Amino acid sequence: MASLFFYAWFNVYYLPILLASILINYGFGVTLSKDLPKHPKFTKKTILTVGVLFNIILLGYYKYTDFLIENFNALTGSDVPLTHILLPLALSFVTFQKIAYLVDSYNGKTKEYDLLTFSLFASFFPQQIAGPIVHHAEMMPQFASRWNMFKRYNNILFGLYIFSIGLFKKVIIADTFAVWADEGFAHTGSFEFYLAWITSLSYTFQLYFDFSGYTDMAIGSALLFNIRLPINFNSPYKAFDIQDFWRRWHMTLSRFLRDYVYIPFGGNRKGEFRTYLNLFLTFLIGGIWHGASWMFVAWGALHGAALVIHRAWSKFGFKIPKPIAWFITFNFVNIAWVFFRAPEWSVAKSILSGMTDFQGALTNDVYAASTAGLSKFGFMADYVTSILSAQSAVYLTQLLAIVAALAICSMKNTSQIYLDSKPVEWRHVTVAGIAAGMAVISSLTTTSAVFLYFNF
Repeated sequence: MASLFFYAWFNVYYLPILLASILINYGFGVTLSKDLPKHPKFTKKTILTVGVLFNIILLGYYKYTDFLIENFNALTGSDVPLTHILLPLALSFVTFQKIAYLVDSYNGKTKEYDLLTFSLFASFFPQQIAGPIVHHAEMMPQFASRWNMFKRYNNILFGLYIFSIGLFKKVIIADTFAVWADEGFAHTGSFEFYLAWITSLSYTFQLYFDFSGYTDMAIGSALLFNIRLPINFNSPYKAFDIQDFWRRWHMTLSRFLRDYVYIPFGGNRKGEFRTYLNLFLTFLIGGIWHGASWMFVAWGALHGAALVIHRAWSKFGFKIPKPIAWFITFNFVNIAWVFFRAPEWSVAKSILSGMTDFQGALTNDVYAASTAGLSKFGFMADYVTSILSAQSAVYLTQLLAIVAALAICSMKNTSQIYLDSKPVEWRHVTVAGIAAGMAVISSLTTTSAVFLYFNF
């Protein structure tokens, strides 16, 4: 009931959609998990196909109708009015979760539970908005276990500790970068070198701390009920190649794409060319799933192409020194995020042009002001004056924040702390109190942005 209330708070008129989805998928799942009498038409595979199509069509109607109309109008010169349908809360994540449930039922990997327990699995509020994308097999036994019906004070304290770190990530770090990213992507005209890099890197860190912060809050709040959600991030900006990145970033989405898209396509079982095609198509689908825009398609295509290149490169057995490998991987991810965030092609092109304008970097006012101050005998006073009186003061603040964020990304992550699951110590309580206190104070004095993955 609490989870349904949480869902209805967004828009009560969409609550029946969630309830209908739960009932229909439960019916499909129960049917698929049983031994059915042989029938020439209504086989298990047919039932699975109908169930998967139901979920895809439901998502497609709400998420892609206007996108299809816009492209139809552009191709035909028509003027079909847009529907402006509001996407129901969490429908993208609900769709993937339900498809995984149906496929697992078809493969005999699920056990039959009552409708109430399944409803809790389908609507559990900590991970309802943006995941992690959970499996039936890893959640249902926890909901059904009588051992989870008792208060476990270490779980409560540990949950509050993880939740507080996530809250700090979101309110203090992500929302700070959000201001710079939003200003940058709203900029009209050309981008000079420093603004382009500040804009792209701000969004790169905003997205990570926003989404990983949300996941920490989901994991922490679930622990209050003795429910352990799967980890979703494992320091993705430490990755040394693009495959490594996707083993660390949004891990439950990567798992879904691998198990329910890439492997059903044939995986690597049908020859080298087919493997490359399957990789590319899998991430193209991942891009489309994120949003109804050609920018998301481009982002998915970039990552699909990068994984194809990485696999082909690995066949030759060449090794790149780790610092260079990290530098290439991080910058590719950063560049790809520009397409993910930019509202249209022209903005992405302008930002990328600015990022590669190295000649412009040397003639920029910031660089000129700095070198002019250093060229004088009393360079320190002049340098500080030029820094504080020019746009370089803003850039310096942003640069220091980016360096600090990169340092945090290289530290021990929350997932490692979560997996350790050691008894809570007073230092954990202290850290949680400070983190939560700072986040609350900040949220009282500023306007926090919504979670980014809420939009997907």
